[in-house]
Parts: sequence; C-alpha cells; structure tokens
Amino acid sequence: MRIGTRLAALAMVGIGVCGAAQSQPQGRTEEVRVEIGRPAATLTEKELFLAVNEARQTQGLPPLRWNESLATAARRHAVVMAQHGSAQHGFEDEPSLSVRVKQTGAHFSWLSENVTQGPKAEFIHSQFMKSPSHRANILDADMNSIGIGVVELGGQFYTVEDFANVK
Repeated sequence: MRIGTRLAALAMVGIGVCGAAQSQPQGRTEEVRVEIGRPAATLTEKELFLAVNEARQTQGLPPLRWNESLATAARRHAVVMAQHGSAQHGFEDEPSLSVRVKQTGAHFSWLSENVTQGPKAEFIHSQFMKSPSHRANILDADMNSIGIGVVELGGQFYTVEDFANVK
C-alpha cells in the first residue's frame, strides 16, 4: 500500500502563532511558516498509520486502507489546529468534520476523528490508545479507511486521524 503526501509541492502556509505558545514574550505574535508534507510530519503520518493498523491487527480487525481524500481533510484541519495552537475537533472559523471531508471528494457512510498534539508519534498513539473514545475510533470494525494529517510547529506535532467507512 502506498502512503504519501500528494501535494503538488511542499505547500507553505504562513500562520500567526501566539508568542506565548512558542516561549516568546506574551502579547507578541510571531509569523511562523509551516511546511505541510515536511519529512518529519510525513514520517509521523506513516508511523501513526502503521501503529493504528498494528493495534487493529492485535484485536483481529482488518487493516484500514490509506485514503488520500481523508488525509487531505486531516492535513487541512491540522494546519488550523496549529494556527490556533490547540488540538480541537473544530473551530469557529472552519467547517464541520463531515463538510471538511466532503470538500475533499470523499464519500462515506461513517466518519470519526481523533485529534491531539504531542512531541512524537509514539506518544501520540499511546495517548489515543489510553483514551476510551479515541481507542474506540481506532478499533471501530465499521471503518475501512483512514487519512492522517500532521503539522509540526514548535516541537509539537498537531495530529488529526480521520476514519471513515468509504463507499
């Protein structure tokens, strides 16, 4: 199964981040450039994909297929999380999960999402597996596909795992 970012090039997104979140004096805003598809972020996406399918395999579940449309939606939301300096399922200034996924062209009957931030893939996956609701998403037998988006900013990986039963 081929995993990879299919962005035409390393997309550069300029975002403003509150200086306090980046150990800068409070009240200052620093302009930060985030590379989507950057090697560390892409490697983290792959590591999480493998970890999810390993967890499913230990429970006798079939592996999830990589879905680039879901990954695109996940990467877009990871950028928004990095912009806000917070891991949340949605922000006031963005569409809902189902709209975000539909905008990428994915067709699904079930949809769920895991979001967090952390310093490395092992930590992120461990946190997901310790949380009953996140673990349930990973081990949901009704899901057949996954897309993962990771944006690295200030030593943190803002991570989104979008799960779906793709039609």
